[in-house]
Amino acid sequence: MGHGLGPDWQQQTPRPPSSAPLGKGPIIDQQAGRLPDLPAGPGGKSAGFHKRVAEPDISHALQASLRQIWANILGVLLFSGVTNVLVLAIPIYLFQISDRVLTSRSIDTLIMLTVLIIGAVLLQVIFDGIRRGMLLRSSVDLSARLGAPILSAAARASLQSNGQEYQTLGDLQTLRNFLVSGTLLSMLDLPFTPVFILAIFLVHPQLGFIVLATAILLLVIALINQRFTAKPFAEANRHLSRANLHLDSMARNSQIINALAMIPEAVTIWGRDAAGSMAAQVKAQDRNIFFAGLSRGVRLLTQVGLLGWGANLTLHGQLTGGMVIAASIIAGRALAPIEGAIEGWNSVSLSRSAYSRIQNLLKSSPLNQQRLQLPRPEGRLDVERLLYVPIGTKRVVLNSVTFSLQPGISLAIVGKSSAGKTTLGKMLVGSILPTSGSVRLDLMDLRNWDQRQLGQSIGYLPQDVQLFPGTIKANIARMRFDATDEDIYQAAVLADVHDMIAKLPEGYETMVAADGSPLSGGQKQRIGLARAFFGNPRLVVLDEPNSNLDTAGDRALSRAMALAKRDRITMIVITQKQAVLRDVDNIMLLADGQIAMFGARDQMLEKLARQRQSEDVLPNAARPAPPAPPAPPAPGPTGAKP
Repeated sequence: MGHGLGPDWQQQTPRPPSSAPLGKGPIIDQQAGRLPDLPAGPGGKSAGFHKRVAEPDISHALQASLRQIWANILGVLLFSGVTNVLVLAIPIYLFQISDRVLTSRSIDTLIMLTVLIIGAVLLQVIFDGIRRGMLLRSSVDLSARLGAPILSAAARASLQSNGQEYQTLGDLQTLRNFLVSGTLLSMLDLPFTPVFILAIFLVHPQLGFIVLATAILLLVIALINQRFTAKPFAEANRHLSRANLHLDSMARNSQIINALAMIPEAVTIWGRDAAGSMAAQVKAQDRNIFFAGLSRGVRLLTQVGLLGWGANLTLHGQLTGGMVIAASIIAGRALAPIEGAIEGWNSVSLSRSAYSRIQNLLKSSPLNQQRLQLPRPEGRLDVERLLYVPIGTKRVVLNSVTFSLQPGISLAIVGKSSAGKTTLGKMLVGSILPTSGSVRLDLMDLRNWDQRQLGQSIGYLPQDVQLFPGTIKANIARMRFDATDEDIYQAAVLADVHDMIAKLPEGYETMVAADGSPLSGGQKQRIGLARAFFGNPRLVVLDEPNSNLDTAGDRALSRAMALAKRDRITMIVITQKQAVLRDVDNIMLLADGQIAMFGARDQMLEKLARQRQSEDVLPNAARPAPPAPPAPPAPGPTGAKP
């Protein structure tokens, strides 16, 4: 995206509507077996197929990451093998000093052995640093490979949940921490435990059997530890997940919490889940600490027993003192990985749970399904028997909602609060999926459109406008780096906000904070309107677009709707205000989640005026509407069908 609007850029009027017939897509040439040349679509843009945008590889991301990690782990195992062999240098050094140097009193032998052991220790340190560096880079590679797929899958999955899938990014951090932890290094040293046990067997079989029995006992302790700590660790994770969700909610609603003095209540709710998580974690850690202490005690007693029994064998002339000391050191090195795995079992359990959640999220993501890249839509909207029952409830929010709009036709949806207007608006742009029924854009169900292409063809202004931290220019461009200054300017002109932005000290480069400051509520709403019109969408849904606007803002909204009609954009406006109704073609009255009335604007205003109860639905509805601007020709009497 450019760094600013060019100084020689001249204001342009929106492009005239296309003369192509409405409601007709390209005809497949059966004889040639190909699509014919596609005419220009609405708004003067080509109706040709979109280029497929590079998306994160959801389906193969985890497998590719695992393959890379296993390849790195094989290299780490190679260096671990060399490191563990070099560990034997110190016991051998002690053995040689005790049994050769002290008896021969040879300084030359001592110097030679010391030089060799220094070299072995330096190599051990270097190889250990190399394997730790490989694991560190594996963790970074894991984050780089899975970050975008996880975030994409979580964003898509949040349509049918409370957004807890976003916490899967925390699971990715858990896996990263495990890859660089000492627990993983201990587990990678486990395959070399038999090598050390074999070395002890070579010293003396009886000492080897003592160490082998201890290793088996430690493995049994590890299995018991896993069995007794798995459930409380899982419970701690569940409580922590709920606490984090509430924390996110507090962050989003910080202004309300402070304004209404809700801090004690919010903290109490968070504290309840946090306390539950800590209680379960303490329970699990208590058990883990007990078994870790037990394993440490077993290892120390084994070394004591090994020294004692080795001394007994020495007294009987079967071993030397140096061999006993060397065997004790090797035994400690053989049992240390098992003890380390037991002590770090918490991280193992957390990583297994984190991996399971990441795997489930990526494998079940709808983004795994490839969608056909269709021609740019014209804007025909068909809503068929929509039913929506929120997950976890039995309350029917929308029931049997059915209507159709031809391209370029506008519709106002009115009704009492909680009638389902906002829910319907979200469903029309695909941010909420219906329980049953379908929303079709150019005859294709929204769920079957390529998500990137659909998003570029739809504009949406939510009731609660949220801007992203960044410049006004970036917010209008939907944070797209490939957006041109021309596209941004045209969106601002179409939304009639260019003059407002031009009066700001830094214009389009004005920085906006997460809460929208320094913009007012009305300015935020108008910037959100420009964002909705960015990219010349074919379907635009505006939810209470003038709730924060003053008189000048209302006039700007009216001009924007007229320009959108001129550009043949299908528009749906959810409103409670009379002023917006003069700019639409049709009006729908929604009551208790069902269509109570639907028709042309003038007819609907007359019907609403004759009903006294409509005053609660639409204030001042009985007043005659001002003359409406001429509407473009549309199929049928209104271009809409209930």
